[in-house]
Amino acid sequence: MRSLRGYVFWVVVGFLLASGPVTAQHYLLPSGKDHTDRIRFELINNLVIIPMEVNGASLNFILDSGVSKPILFNLTGQDSIELREVSPITIRGLGDGEPVEALRSLGNTFSVQSLKNLSQELYVVLDKEMNFSSSLGIPVHGIIGYDLFRDYVVEINYSRQFLRFHNPETYTRKIRRDEVTLPLTLAENKAYLHGSVVVNNEDEIPVKLLMDTGSSDALWLFPDAEKGLTVPDKHYEDYLGKGLSGTIFGKRTKIQQVRLGDFVLQDAKAAFPQMESFRLATNLGDRNGSAGGELLKRFNMIVDYPGHRITLSKNALFNKPFQFNLAGIELEHAGIRYIAERIADSNGFVQSDDNSFSSVQIMVGSQTRLSLVPEIVVSAIRAGSPAEEVGLRTGDVILAVNGKPVHRYKLQEVMEMINSKKGRSIRVLIERYNQDLLFSFVVRDLFEE
Repeated sequence: MRSLRGYVFWVVVGFLLASGPVTAQHYLLPSGKDHTDRIRFELINNLVIIPMEVNGASLNFILDSGVSKPILFNLTGQDSIELREVSPITIRGLGDGEPVEALRSLGNTFSVQSLKNLSQELYVVLDKEMNFSSSLGIPVHGIIGYDLFRDYVVEINYSRQFLRFHNPETYTRKIRRDEVTLPLTLAENKAYLHGSVVVNNEDEIPVKLLMDTGSSDALWLFPDAEKGLTVPDKHYEDYLGKGLSGTIFGKRTKIQQVRLGDFVLQDAKAAFPQMESFRLATNLGDRNGSAGGELLKRFNMIVDYPGHRITLSKNALFNKPFQFNLAGIELEHAGIRYIAERIADSNGFVQSDDNSFSSVQIMVGSQTRLSLVPEIVVSAIRAGSPAEEVGLRTGDVILAVNGKPVHRYKLQEVMEMINSKKGRSIRVLIERYNQDLLFSFVVRDLFEE
């Protein structure tokens, strides 16, 4: 892996330590209402991004069931946001670094649609590197989890991309034949699923997994030779993400099977993280890993913390193949650039362009448009990957993939274009030191070498 300095990934941010008393805080529905209306969310790289208001400011949060208290980490571009009862604090999280300095704030007003909390505790991380926006392609200002899940039955519809919060005292629904209800273990403000895995073509191994909607990955497993959780022979070293306390590395692989109740997922993407990243975690107990967004998004879920249970029904994403970074290249937004485009054909007719994601446009004459667009750059390259072998470098500006200008596409769509099915030839046009260069490589299966 080349230099990862300044590169932020969005896997798991574990909140593990906070000093001081915890204030009473609850989200309340308006009088006479038993549930919210549908709350639309964006599903980006397997993460649920929800709009919220914090003290009147509109912000975007990752819905992260693995985090205890809300954390703000990117307030760049906000005109103003009021934080109440602020005091300095040290917090810890996953990673190989040291605890980070932050601010603790009490008595804040949080709202999501009709659900409101008038006394929300939150933490502000001051490290500028904790910024997911460049990697997700939209502004993201923080993460929120347990406090939203604690008092309500939470309906998460991944396929239609909406949330709904229900009062558990009045919530009823018809039981469907194609769903399964599983026990949900709650400990220290976190929820755990119970399932099983098949690794190395052996018997099913029961596992206890943290339910982690704030991880874009599929499955993390903790190495345990006695239990049979050993890394398969076919694997590669990979950068798994960044927590509050530093980077997380591990071994990326594929396992035969994951089972949750009656639902079985074959050829599942998995990673075995280096356990040094969990050195600050004192509460792992009998936990065997984490179930993240790439696995969870295959189900529509009814998450019932008050009732200690979760109901799963598979959706249209259930049979989608797990996505691996076959090319070995990571991208992020970094800066902006002007693009000149001809908007009339050879006969002088103006062409429609509904796919433009430009925020600023300037007309030059009657047939040319200058558009201010985000610049997409290579943020990391995996050692030994097809991208590295042909000479792509960190910092290269991506201009086009297979002849398609990337400014017409969202960041995650560009990633999908580069990591298309194995055996396909990929042509990447880049800019390096004011020169345009074309690189070609073939995407190959990482586990057939």
